[in-house]
Amino acid sequence: MNGPVGIDLAKTIDHTLLKPEATAAEIEALVAEAIELGAFAVCVSPSKVRYAVAARDRLAPGADRAGLRIAAVCGFPSGAHRSEVKALEARLAVDDGADEVDMVIKIAAALVGRLDVVEEDIRAVRDAIPDALLKVIIESAVLDDAQVVAVCQAAERAGADFVKTSTGFHPAGGATEHAVALMRATVGDRLGVKASGGIRDRATAEAMIAAGASRLGLSAARAVLEGGSGSAAY
Repeated sequence: MNGPVGIDLAKTIDHTLLKPEATAAEIEALVAEAIELGAFAVCVSPSKVRYAVAARDRLAPGADRAGLRIAAVCGFPSGAHRSEVKALEARLAVDDGADEVDMVIKIAAALVGRLDVVEEDIRAVRDAIPDALLKVIIESAVLDDAQVVAVCQAAERAGADFVKTSTGFHPAGGATEHAVALMRATVGDRLGVKASGGIRDRATAEAMIAAGASRLGLSAARAVLEGGSGSAAY
């Protein structure tokens, strides 16, 4: 499972299930597959965190439970929620057992240059979950290069741990090597970079890592790791 730079590709993966109709049984299957594949984390909707935690605790031996992290999305997928709502959603997810939160920025504010609004929104979530890892989804396909840079800088100022390309739900598209490389150049080694959206085969996954991604959001993790392709949107 080694990637292009000698890393274990599985250990970069957030195995993801965010479709609104996902059931508790499907979340358990996601967790089971993540454990089998050796993924770093699973990423689920905030209302599904309890299912993911229960499945991990039931399926993984005690010493291995810490080896699979639980991530929840926040303000997903539009980012157009009030900051107070995002902060509460993030706090509740962490209270339910999430180790990480992937929040969506206020995209409209970014597009009109209101970086102060973007930064304040991220900081509201950061302050609500000081002990959890925070990834900031910038929806890079909607932004031009200057906006990508500015939003990544705002996320860093607000205390984010990662910047992330995409929700995987926006019609503008998902991750690109160009966006990942630009995000990495902007944040250096100070923040992580997560590529997500449209990564359906191993070649694309490895290209994202080579471009600078330190984490991948995949809903077709098995197909990617086994060298095939998947049809999932995320």
